[in-house]
Amino acid sequence: MHTSVHWDVIIIGAGPIGLAAAWNYAREHQDHKVLVLEQHTLFTQLAGTSGEERHWRLQYSELEIFRLTLEADKLWRQLEQQADRKLIHRIGSLWFGDADVWTNEGQIRQTMLSMDEMRLPYERLAMREIERRYGFTGLDSNYEGFLQQDGGVIDVKGTLASLYSLASEAGVEFQFQQCVKAVEPDARGATVLTTQNRYRARKVLVAGGPGSKKLLRQLDIDLALSTYEMACISMLRSQRLGANDPFWFAFQPPVESDSNLFYGFPPNPWSVNGFDRLGTDFEVDPITEANAPSYQANPQHVERALEFARRHMPFLAPDKQHSASSCLAVLPTDPARQFYLDSAKGRCHGGEHLVVSAGGWAFKFTPLMGQICADLLAEREPRWDISALRF
Repeated sequence: MHTSVHWDVIIIGAGPIGLAAAWNYAREHQDHKVLVLEQHTLFTQLAGTSGEERHWRLQYSELEIFRLTLEADKLWRQLEQQADRKLIHRIGSLWFGDADVWTNEGQIRQTMLSMDEMRLPYERLAMREIERRYGFTGLDSNYEGFLQQDGGVIDVKGTLASLYSLASEAGVEFQFQQCVKAVEPDARGATVLTTQNRYRARKVLVAGGPGSKKLLRQLDIDLALSTYEMACISMLRSQRLGANDPFWFAFQPPVESDSNLFYGFPPNPWSVNGFDRLGTDFEVDPITEANAPSYQANPQHVERALEFARRHMPFLAPDKQHSASSCLAVLPTDPARQFYLDSAKGRCHGGEHLVVSAGGWAFKFTPLMGQICADLLAEREPRWDISALRF
């Protein structure tokens, strides 16, 4: 196995964070050689969550993460200007349910307190008003929630295409279907080994989604991450309630079989297929070497989602036509942590030449985390406080 051209920076993973990091680093270091390695094809959805949209929200229960979303919002607006394309559709973020239940999204009650402290406007809603306004039915009358009007949905394909185009224009090179088997940092840089080639770089960013944990474990960096395969169901509406209904997330107490959390995207504003997408947020049966992802929705989880729609969403037609798929979610096992993003300095031999971005529902932070990764690759202190992300 021969060593290919030496690179200044190699980025493992052409997902949103990898693409954003490549673009930010390349445009700031125009004389540097930057390579992105991707195991799958361009814009694959096999290594992360699937679908055309992601939830965009400013609100977080944790203030240190909340502050970062406000900074991310500024960078999204800049990215939209650079790409000359609307990427976030601000149709609103609706949370409802048991206000005291803690989930991987946070807690309703604490998030309202955080919004008050951060002076982010929102509309507090009783459950009956949520049912009247948005068409839900049969939910616990003690539930409550809020609508944060600046939330909404992110155009996934538009974002990835824009970042790929911007990175390519900045001189970034890409190699697809390159499965990285090992990263070997040392005192002078790092070697990256794939099934086909051997690469050498001064700095390496590991942003490979579900595969990152295995690569890092070889270096005795054991991040507390679990990967779950979650069900997503697309279905048509039996009636149209209104244009641009909000994204919603239902906070409910766990049941014996699962965490009992559901979320939904209305028909998105940039396509004409007219499908709602209903998802399960069930942290059950984590993926292991003995339990590989099937890339097919768990039938029991699909039925749980369809039953939620039958009982609480009369404006949908779950039994008339629906399609199911699965998505992989890589989440920290510590409920107090949202993400991992840091230099590996001090964590392994040569760790100062390695940057890691792993875990969490991170798409909403794409431009921010991309810039933070670029700062760390350039051995520059990030321009924002990332103490909540470091490991």
